[in-house]
Amino acid sequence: MLNHNLPYATGDRALSLNSEEFLVVENVSKSYKTGDGKFFTVLDGINLTIRADEFVAVIGHSGCGKSTLLKIVAGLEKATSGSVRLQGKEIRKPGADRMMVFQQYSLLPWLTVRENIRLAVDEVLKQLSTAEKKELVDDHLAMVNLTAAADKYPDQLSGGMKQRVGIARAIAIRPTMLLMDEPFGALDALTRGKLQRQVLDIWESHRQTVMMVTHDVDEALYMADRIVLMTNGPAAHIGEILNVPFPHPRNIQEIRELPAYYELRNHALNFLDHNFSQDE
Repeated sequence: MLNHNLPYATGDRALSLNSEEFLVVENVSKSYKTGDGKFFTVLDGINLTIRADEFVAVIGHSGCGKSTLLKIVAGLEKATSGSVRLQGKEIRKPGADRMMVFQQYSLLPWLTVRENIRLAVDEVLKQLSTAEKKELVDDHLAMVNLTAAADKYPDQLSGGMKQRVGIARAIAIRPTMLLMDEPFGALDALTRGKLQRQVLDIWESHRQTVMMVTHDVDEALYMADRIVLMTNGPAAHIGEILNVPFPHPRNIQEIRELPAYYELRNHALNFLDHNFSQDE
């Protein structure tokens, strides 16, 4: 049985403790029509408020609809019912105010690293001069330590380098919100740890709102301000939201020595184990 009395845990379908409503997901449900004419419900009654400059991780078992929720926020999927508002404006389609980083990299193979980033800048920041665009791309290449690889093509890059290109491309256009769908999931452990630190460095120095889907409890504890724990599908909903009390900037070795780290970790793992056994 889960302990719901943790001082940093909030209840089922909870909203942000901060009254600032930057992103509001209200009563969102998502269903798909099956071949026999019936409906399969993936998400059921999702309520979540995220404040400006907050880093939120969404975690749960495969099939719980966490990536679907992210795509609804991105405007790539439409909710069957409910609403999603960003700064008070209803999200109805994709927009440059929300950039997404996918696990699969999604780079254009015929363009160099520099050209992949520049393409996004040209498309969104049309008002900038050629010199300003070049400076912006160069700055973001340096930010993700890819200046030396700027003229290489994607097939000449490692997985970690490709993901860094995707991150640089996403943040270069100054989105209001960064959405990440398991951005480190395809990487080896060493590369994953380095890239997690790099993304945190960027976020801690250039704050923006981040919503990240992950399977990794340790990753969520290291990076996020709050962790949204999803129940199992079908008809998944938010089971709990954990507040992560460690201030930024964070040092992974230091926070892993804190009793609160293991209390939160065990709480999240117990929640996931509980839901997994329920599914069985």
